[in-house]
Amino acid sequence: MKKCVFIVLTLIILVFIQATIINNEPATKGELGKLLFFDTILSSDSTISCASCHKPQFAFADSAATSRGVGGVLGLRNTPSAMNVALQRIFFWDGRAKTLEEQALAPIESPDEMNLPIDKALQRLKENEAYNAYFKKIFNSEPNRRNLGEALAAFERGLETSESPFDRWKYYQDPHAVSDAVKRGFLVFNNKGKCIQCHFGSNFALDGFRNIGLFNGRELNDSGRASITYDPLDVGKFKIAPLRNVAVTAPYMHNGMLKTLKEVIEFYNDPAKVFPNAINRDSLLAKPLGLTEQEKADLEDFLIALTDKSFDLNKKNSR
Repeated sequence: MKKCVFIVLTLIILVFIQATIINNEPATKGELGKLLFFDTILSSDSTISCASCHKPQFAFADSAATSRGVGGVLGLRNTPSAMNVALQRIFFWDGRAKTLEEQALAPIESPDEMNLPIDKALQRLKENEAYNAYFKKIFNSEPNRRNLGEALAAFERGLETSESPFDRWKYYQDPHAVSDAVKRGFLVFNNKGKCIQCHFGSNFALDGFRNIGLFNGRELNDSGRASITYDPLDVGKFKIAPLRNVAVTAPYMHNGMLKTLKEVIEFYNDPAKVFPNAINRDSLLAKPLGLTEQEKADLEDFLIALTDKSFDLNKKNSR
C-alpha cells in the first residue's frame, strides 16, 4: 500500500514539474533571453549569471564600484545599467562593441566575468534538453553564437522605461508630477550646468565619448576609448552614460569612484578641484560651473525625477 502511495505521489510530482516547465516555456526571443540572463549555466563554474552583476533592483546595474566575476575576480570597470539600451549604438565604457548582440556575448567569455568560451557555452545549451528545444522552437536551430546573442539582446531591448515623474510632467503635461525644485533643476541642467550638451534625447545621453578628467596616467590610469582606438586624442575618454534611473545605479563613473549624486554634482561643478592634474580634460569643463548650493540641490532633485515608477525611489519625487 505504501509503495502504491509513493508511486502515485511521484507521478503527481512529475506531472506538476512537467506542467511548470510547459507553462514557463519561452515563446519569444526575449523570453528565452530572460531565462538565459538569470541562469548561471553561462558561467564557467555555474555560480554567476548576467543578473549577478546587472541586478534588477538597481536598474540592472550593480551597487558595487566594480563587480566580481567567477572565483571572486574583481572587474576593472563599473557595471552599467542594462536598461534603456534599445536606442544605444555603442556599448561598454570604451565603445568596443557596436551592437547589443556583440555586447551580450562579451561578458560570457571575459576572464574577469563569466569566463566561459562561447563554444563551451553553446555545447552546454545543446546538451541541456530544455534549452536545446527552446532554441529549435524559436530559432528553428540549435544554439549558436548568433541566436544566443539575439536572445540576450532581445531581452535587454525590452527593458525600456518611460514612466518617471519627469516624463509625466514634460511629456504627459501633468504640472503636478514633480516639485518646483525639479523644475528649477531642469533649468540648471539645460543652462548653467551645461549637462544638456552631453545628456539629451529620450535617454539623456549622446552616443559618444568625453574626457571629463578621470585620467592622469598615475592613480587614474584607465585610458578608456584610447585602449581600443590607440588614438592619443581618445586618451581618457569614456562613453557618455544615459541618465534614466540614475538615482538607483550608484556608484558612478567608469570606475565607480563617486558614491552619490551629490558627489557627482560636486565633481562637475569644479572637476579640477576634485581631481587635479587630469590629462586632456574636455574644454566644456575647463572652468568651474559656479553652482550655488540651491542649484546643486535642485539639480539632484531633477536627476532623481528621472527614476521610473517601477522603482520605490520614484515615490520620493511624486507629488
